[in-house]
Amino acid sequence: MTESHNSSAVFSRTTGAGKDLVFLHGWGMNSGAFSHFAPYLTDDWRVTLIDLPGFGHSSHTHPLPYHVASIADTIGPLLPDDCVVVGWSLGGLVAQQLALALPKQVSAVITIASTPKFVAAPGWPGIAPEVLAQFERQLETSYRKTLDRFLAIQAMGSETARQDIKAIRSQITAHPDPSPQALEEGLKLLSTEDLRNVIGRINQPTLRIYGRLDSLVPTSAVDMVCELHPQSDTVVMPHAAHAPFISHPQQTADIIRQFLSVTAQRKAS
Repeated sequence: MTESHNSSAVFSRTTGAGKDLVFLHGWGMNSGAFSHFAPYLTDDWRVTLIDLPGFGHSSHTHPLPYHVASIADTIGPLLPDDCVVVGWSLGGLVAQQLALALPKQVSAVITIASTPKFVAAPGWPGIAPEVLAQFERQLETSYRKTLDRFLAIQAMGSETARQDIKAIRSQITAHPDPSPQALEEGLKLLSTEDLRNVIGRINQPTLRIYGRLDSLVPTSAVDMVCELHPQSDTVVMPHAAHAPFISHPQQTADIIRQFLSVTAQRKAS
C-alpha cells in the first residue's frame, strides 16, 4: 500500500513497513527517480520518497534563500522519528545537513554519488565550474535539452548508459516539471555550497556509496572525504557511474541492507 502526502510545502509518498528510510533525489529530478529502486527495499523497510522543494509535485514550494539549510528546514517536519535519510547527488548534501540539524530525528545517513562540495576548486576534484555555467545558459532556452545532457553526463561510463538514461527519464517525466527558479537556484547551490568544514560533526552512522565511473563525483575525492569524516563507511561500486541504484539496483540495495544490519547490531550491543 502506498500513501501519498501533499502538505502545504512538500509532497511525499510512502510504501512498505518497518524502519523508516527517507529518499532525497538529485538536481533536475524528482522522487520518481527511485520508483523502480524502492521495491528492492520495501519488504524490510518503510520507504518514503520526497519531492524536494521546487521539484516534481513540490514545484510550488520555493524556500528563500534556496540553500541546503533552507531546503532541510522545509523537509524536516516531514521526517519520521528515528529515520535513515538516503540522499542521491544534491539530495546527499541535504541529507548531511539534516543529520547535522536534526540529530535526534535522523538516526543514520546514506549518501549515493554525493559529496560535501560538488564544484571543483584548488586541491578539490569535482565538476568543472564552466560545466555548471554551461548548464545555466542552456536552461534559459530548454529545460528538456539541459536535462537530457545532464542525464548523459550522469550515465557516462556505465555499461548500461543508454538504458540508465531511458529509465531515469521515464520515471521522472511521470511527475510535474520543476520550477525554473528551482532549477536555476539549484545549479547555483551546486556551485556554491560547501559542507567540508562541518561533515566531521555528523555523529550518526554514515555510509557513502560512490560509483568508480562517476564523472560528476570523481573517486579522486573519496579519500579526501574520508579524511574530513573518518567515522563514515565508504563503498565504491566498480562498475557504476552517478546513478548506481539505476544501473545496479540489487547490488545497491544489498549494500544498504548490510550497512543497516550492522548499524542495528551495533546499536543493540
